[in-house]
Amino acid sequence: MVSARATVQWGPIRSLLCLSPILIFAPWFAIQRIRSLPDPVTSLINSETGLPQISETQILAYSQYLSEDIGFRTVGTYEHALADKWMADTAYEIQKECERLVQSDPGRNLECEVWHQRGNGSHRFDMMGKRLYKTYVDLSNIVIRVSNGTPEGKANAALVNAHLDSTLPSPGAADDALAVGIMLECIRVLTHTPDWTPAHALVFLFNHAEESLQDASHLFSTQHPIAHTVRAFVNLEAAGNEGKELLFQATSEEMIRAYSKVPRPSGTVVANEVFSSGVLLSDTDFRQFEQYLDVPGLDIAVIGNSYMYHTRKDLVENIKPGVAQHMAENTLAILQYLSSEESPLSSLTTGYTRPTTVFFSWLGHFVQYHFSTARLMYGTLFALSLTMVWATRHKRKTGKLTPSIWEEQWDGSRALLLSLGGALLGANGLAAIVHRVLGHNMSWFASEYSALLLYGPATIGGILISQDVLSDVTERNALNALLLMQSGGALGLQLLGIGSAYLFFIVAAPLFVALSLDALLNSGTLVSLWTYALGMVAPLLTGAPLVCLVFDVFVPLTGRIGADAPAEHIIASLVAVTTSLAVPLITPFFLRFSPRVRMNGVLLLNVAAVIAVAAFFFRSPFDARHQRRLFVLSSDNITSHERYLHVGAADGAPGFNELVDDIAANFGIVGTQAVLEDMHDWNGDWDVIYPFSAFMSPYKIPLPIEPGFVSPFANGTRAFKIEAVEDHVDSVAGTRSLTLQITHPGLIWTVIAFDAHVLQWTLDDAPPDEHTRHHIKEASFFGHDTWTVDLTVKGTAPLAINFVGVDEAAMWPAKQAAKAQGGHAMALFERLDSWLARVTDDSVDVMLLATVGGVTTV
Repeated sequence: MVSARATVQWGPIRSLLCLSPILIFAPWFAIQRIRSLPDPVTSLINSETGLPQISETQILAYSQYLSEDIGFRTVGTYEHALADKWMADTAYEIQKECERLVQSDPGRNLECEVWHQRGNGSHRFDMMGKRLYKTYVDLSNIVIRVSNGTPEGKANAALVNAHLDSTLPSPGAADDALAVGIMLECIRVLTHTPDWTPAHALVFLFNHAEESLQDASHLFSTQHPIAHTVRAFVNLEAAGNEGKELLFQATSEEMIRAYSKVPRPSGTVVANEVFSSGVLLSDTDFRQFEQYLDVPGLDIAVIGNSYMYHTRKDLVENIKPGVAQHMAENTLAILQYLSSEESPLSSLTTGYTRPTTVFFSWLGHFVQYHFSTARLMYGTLFALSLTMVWATRHKRKTGKLTPSIWEEQWDGSRALLLSLGGALLGANGLAAIVHRVLGHNMSWFASEYSALLLYGPATIGGILISQDVLSDVTERNALNALLLMQSGGALGLQLLGIGSAYLFFIVAAPLFVALSLDALLNSGTLVSLWTYALGMVAPLLTGAPLVCLVFDVFVPLTGRIGADAPAEHIIASLVAVTTSLAVPLITPFFLRFSPRVRMNGVLLLNVAAVIAVAAFFFRSPFDARHQRRLFVLSSDNITSHERYLHVGAADGAPGFNELVDDIAANFGIVGTQAVLEDMHDWNGDWDVIYPFSAFMSPYKIPLPIEPGFVSPFANGTRAFKIEAVEDHVDSVAGTRSLTLQITHPGLIWTVIAFDAHVLQWTLDDAPPDEHTRHHIKEASFFGHDTWTVDLTVKGTAPLAINFVGVDEAAMWPAKQAAKAQGGHAMALFERLDSWLARVTDDSVDVMLLATVGGVTTV
């Protein structure tokens, strides 16, 4: 047998050209696979089978009716009540249709039951490091249970949830009317399929208060009569309007198995572990079901193009074709499995254990295996890698004095660690220039992946420069060290119970094969270029989708994490880390060449970085489809009789201060300037969006007050009042017990905040054992204007209470059709909204709310 001998080494350009088909095609192919969506289906019935099928057209019709015909369904508004009525009417129609289906086929075991739940409650909701309490009055859920009609079939149920309401500044077509339509379509397809009979019940929860901090899911979980039958749940959400929905939380092996039944999987244990770590300041109804029902579940959401998430552009026209079809068909498959004889629901009656399963979707396939299997696989690979490195080193020894194997691996490992450090330093060094010298932050914001163009050259340049620190590291040593670090890292992380370790295994496994083949077939001293061709395919196929996922999530997120957050450095660091993960062979590859070649590469990359900075310098971070979020409150203080326009943003991009100055000049009192507000827990003006308000550094602008103007909420039948009723003082114990009664006609999302040492109250069993600040936020159904809280406080002194609420009639553009009812605030909002669209070229999405508040003592 004649062995191949690698004796001639090509230069970097020729080598890269040879590898370019893999470098280009592998990521392109992987990205196409994760981006591909099914063709939307229009017909309700499959013309070939005569059976019902998921129709995207029908789903979007539901979404459009909720988001555009009814409109902004903010909890407590008239539109919110309209959506409640529509959903209840729809549910009862489904029940009647079920009865007709059974009448036409008397032998069929099918029953549809409907509940229109209403109730009051309270719960603690910690968020963003802040302690917060929620109370709600007469909020509602619409519940449909589909079962075989027997007690046994109803005993163990699967819950699927979506929320009807939308948040303050958004009509909520994707979030979450899309999921409402998907659930309705699943009910239609299941019940109209003649051969389908559920062995286990499906409970469809259309909850009507998620955006007010998950009140309705709390109501169902703690008060609904069938809540105790739920053994598992599926939560459907949206934080975007493009791409495949993502499975980002899964809390039992049984539910991961249920997800494996979907036709087009899109999920990874990486997302599961990142989300559960709390790094992402986001939350869903998943929290309430997990906490109060204590059952496992799946959290599934559309996340692509989240620029329009919670904005007024969350409309059906902006939902990409195929999104609804994809999510609905996957949801249907999960429900078919959970309601079948194969379902694990019966086994979950005694509780569940957290998953010990590695799972990820790869090129359209769903891969899952147990942690024990992972440990065996990763341990075996690490042992084989050690053996191969030792054996190949012995084969290539020249007889001369050479370093030991451990010295070689230490040198190679240092080179790899230095390359990661160099990548981070290179990217963050350029970020510091962009941020601190040029002052042009977030120029990459309008395109999720453009940051790769801006910081990619600096990242690779940093890797190249770092290799000059160690002059005696060889390409082969670096490759061997990379193999051992990746295989050892996979084993080590897996031993710690971290499922994301599979990413290191996917790098190490093909690299082991490539180096083994190189050792067998290449008798020369040089590493064959085919080693890179074989070793980089799997990492690229895995890394490219991971890069897309990371930037799909984090780039739009930087538009709402606050002005003080180091957005430029966050994105630069993500470029450095994801590049190192997706192209791990980059360091050994450049060690093939001389230091002079590497320095030439550094010079070229520096030129590319300068060109990129120059190009990005002339880019605006925002445009009409990637807007800056602006938060504007017109506040009437009914105790100080002052009016202010409060203006805040949640990003660190340039131009905000200048925009505020222009707003002050055009809409404030002549001769006054905007004043920077001090944001802390005692700034009650922003309590209606507390604690999100902590992200902002807002300004307030004095507004002119018409002579003789008195707020309608100051007195009379519409007075906003905080009163102490049932007030008792225990002078011996030194305590005071009282009922705070908040009356708020025409106001929603009311908040009270006060300082006290609360000993006992009706909100929960464990108020903080100290004198501290308390925030209590309310949500009530339309027409309910009173709520109370009982408390006992230490001390007998009066309580100073900050109170604020949103004028239900003065929310722009939600109330645009009835703007006359909103008074002076709506007139101001109409002018301001039009002015902003004109001067910013529609690159701003603005939330415009009128608030009423003040401070009182009880």
